[in-house]
Amino acid sequence: MTVTSRGTLASHSTQGRAVFPEGFVWGAATAAYQIEGAVRDDGRGPSVWDTFSRTPGKVASGHTGDVACDHYHRYAEDVRLMADLGLGAYRFSVSWPRVQPDGAGPVNTRGLDFYDRLVDELVAAGITPYVTLYHWDLPQALEDRGGWTSRDTAHRLAEYAEVVHARLGDRVRHWTTLNEPWVQAFLGYGNGVHAPGRTDARSALLASHHFVLAHGLATQALRSAGAREIMLVVNSSLVVTPEGMLDPGAPVSEADAEAVTRANAMLHRQILDPVLLGEYPAEMLEILERHGGTGHIHDGDLKEAHQPTDVIGVNYYNPCVVRSKRGEPADAAWPGSEDIAFPGVEAPKTAMGWPIVPETLSRLLLQLSHDYPGTALMVTENGAAFEDVVTAGASGDRVHDAERTAYIDAHLRAVHAAIEGGADVRGYLVWSLLDNFEWAEGYDRRFGIVHVDFATQRRLVKDSGIYYREVIRENGPA
Repeated sequence: MTVTSRGTLASHSTQGRAVFPEGFVWGAATAAYQIEGAVRDDGRGPSVWDTFSRTPGKVASGHTGDVACDHYHRYAEDVRLMADLGLGAYRFSVSWPRVQPDGAGPVNTRGLDFYDRLVDELVAAGITPYVTLYHWDLPQALEDRGGWTSRDTAHRLAEYAEVVHARLGDRVRHWTTLNEPWVQAFLGYGNGVHAPGRTDARSALLASHHFVLAHGLATQALRSAGAREIMLVVNSSLVVTPEGMLDPGAPVSEADAEAVTRANAMLHRQILDPVLLGEYPAEMLEILERHGGTGHIHDGDLKEAHQPTDVIGVNYYNPCVVRSKRGEPADAAWPGSEDIAFPGVEAPKTAMGWPIVPETLSRLLLQLSHDYPGTALMVTENGAAFEDVVTAGASGDRVHDAERTAYIDAHLRAVHAAIEGGADVRGYLVWSLLDNFEWAEGYDRRFGIVHVDFATQRRLVKDSGIYYREVIRENGPA
């Protein structure tokens, strides 16, 4: 091993094998609404995703998360699966409406009891729990009072953080405040393809700021309670022109360079700059002025948001390709994106239609390391949906998902390259452990390294899961 200038261990390759640093974290990730089911059990209240998924036309095939993977009742079996795969870490989210059905006030101890049992099971199996407090399932009662367009919701998240830490903090050391605030703000309140299904640019921008404030308030609550490590997880893509995606040194016109800078401010910097730098980028302030002004940013908000954050979680699936195009109207999910086009990419695609360009993950991790020096990174989601087929064989049923295995392998090598380039990347969590309720796609898209038969709830480790088990055993791909 060698040591980088920041004092972190750098990875190395031996005989063609990509070997990761000693202590690199290998794990998998899920989210409460996507796997738990049991939406009416033990006092759980409704969430915005319960409401949204039961609204005709909102989710593919009319699916809901009412049963999902039935993880609420099968968690012990799932933890045994994790142990068999050799996972060192499991990132899961706590369902806010399971803990506080009204989003505030009385605590539902039966809901907390479930997470108590889950954490105990993980610890007994030698798997480190990584708890995400909020992964999009806002209690419907809070949405009825304004949801994330209301400042009060940020304060309610901090109180909820205190409640969960008080129960689990003796065994949980790794805490994430929010998962992908950009996605819920702009797909939930901007273009309405996610819950709660609102379609208003100003509401999306308000929600984005209140997420930033919520992270800061929840971080302070967790720190006061003794939390060891706090993370914010963001959806991340390398923002590039079509030419720049293929060749980092390709010349870029002034107009295209502006499009890249503005899109990067909208996607990354409006979340990360307030948290890590204590300020909004100028590009976002200009956008806010065109969409109702900055009156929602109160004195002291940026100080509240700018709290020490140990790790930035990077959820990566594909690059964000943009170019300048005069007269192009703003995309509903990107308020302020006038004159920016989002062209397609010539690359192999997943079943979601997302381009597969693993090299841009390396560049993204290095860019984030450059833009926010001193903050560690973790790849907290990475994976792909493909059309899986269960085939019968002499030794039993199998899922030969070669495309997913190749996808994970290529992206692991991209992470390895970023570490060798100096990025302080602490771990990799595959998305996802299980096939699950994939938000607006329902059960029509499968990301898991474990196949789930949703009719019988049978779990079956796919070839990609067998491959990942070997990666973990060898601390890197062959």
